[in-house]
Amino acid sequence: MTDVKPLVLDVDGTFLKTDMLFETFWAGLGHDPGATLKATLANFTRPERLKAELAAIAPLRTDLLPVNSEVADLALRSRMAGREVVLASASDRSLVARLAEEYGLSDTVFASDGEINLKGAAKAGALVTAYGERGFDYAGDSAADIPVWEQAENALVVGRVNSARALTAEGRNVVELDGGWHPAALLRAMRPHQWVKNVLLFLAMIAAHRFDLATLIPIVWGIVAFSAAASSIYIVNDLLDLEADRLHPTKCRRPFASGDVPIRVGMVAFAGLAVLALGVAAALNWTFFGVVVLYMVTSLAYSLKLKRMRWVDIATLAALYTIRVVAGAAAGQVDVSIYMLIFIFPIFITLGCVKRLTELTLATSDERLPGRGYGRLDRGDLLNVAGLGIAGSVLIFFLYSVSEQGRTLYPTTWILWVAMIPMTLWLVRMVLLGWFGKQDYDPIVFAMRDKFGIGILMITLSLMFWAAGLWSQWFGG
Repeated sequence: MTDVKPLVLDVDGTFLKTDMLFETFWAGLGHDPGATLKATLANFTRPERLKAELAAIAPLRTDLLPVNSEVADLALRSRMAGREVVLASASDRSLVARLAEEYGLSDTVFASDGEINLKGAAKAGALVTAYGERGFDYAGDSAADIPVWEQAENALVVGRVNSARALTAEGRNVVELDGGWHPAALLRAMRPHQWVKNVLLFLAMIAAHRFDLATLIPIVWGIVAFSAAASSIYIVNDLLDLEADRLHPTKCRRPFASGDVPIRVGMVAFAGLAVLALGVAAALNWTFFGVVVLYMVTSLAYSLKLKRMRWVDIATLAALYTIRVVAGAAAGQVDVSIYMLIFIFPIFITLGCVKRLTELTLATSDERLPGRGYGRLDRGDLLNVAGLGIAGSVLIFFLYSVSEQGRTLYPTTWILWVAMIPMTLWLVRMVLLGWFGKQDYDPIVFAMRDKFGIGILMITLSLMFWAAGLWSQWFGG
């Protein structure tokens, strides 16, 4: 019987649709940011040591990591045919060995061990020592695998590796397998549908009745800056939530959690979007720049820690929505009333509760939500806080209507009181939809798509314009 040569698989980008070095880095940031950054800075030029230290900081669920289905199918068929399937990776040995065990692959693994970074020529040398020249087939995904392919009997190339074309020119047997990523998936990771929340930047302009191009154009640019800033934070949030997303029934399909976009691409996109946001903000004015920085810092704090803290996460969500309103005032250089800020904050508290109510209603078990501090038993408390938010916002709206500033901007006070009815109806409806799980995971995004709710808001806004005398000012009579 002729010995069958082993099939050797690279791990990062080949067997897996992700990179375990970056997985451990982001898992570490979520678990212990200080230790992770310290290890990264201390071992930046020693990748083998960096990989070992990051692997020790935070436990990594290797069983949840996304696999390349075509490579995994090849490995399964090879095993069923009695062929040894071996993992050879530059990732840390502890992770590679666990991955091999979980998928029933060979106990023999080749990996970095804290002393040697098993990549390129080092990996080729280790495999030749074990199996001899042309004694194995090898699957890889990058130019770093060229030295290994040169020593293998057959080269299996995952994705597009331009430098691997030289192997074909040399008459080597090259097999191409699916891999890589698509820009459309990166755009999805930026969540452009969430940009609709930045219409909140118009709120200060509307409240101040400043309907002129000199105010509108800077606010539109402000929305561009905030959209870029928000997308950069969404990417960071997804990278910090990889494990939690993979355990979620729908979030597991997000681009980074599913491996559709490499983590390193996300990191580059984050940097580019952050630079764009801060550049546009600085070009508008330094006050707006400061607000954008505050938003990004608060969002990062939320992603790193605050979202895991009961009630603090809801208050932070409300603050992030409120910052958008302040940003619109800063971009358009509009004076924002303290009454307005005090009024909208409890509204956003209510919507933050709605967000959590929706998640808990749609949850499949009574356990706490992954990466959150709430379980189904908290639904009653969330409903109560949402009710307090509604009551608080309505009370503040009434007090504003009888204040000096309120009477100046809205002379017909009784019509402003009538506007409180549809406004309250809208808030109560949002809470009930969240309670029964009838809306999107983000209430602001849902609100912008909800035709009935938009109708209620338009009635509220129309009554406020009537109370301000704007209809007669615009259309006469």
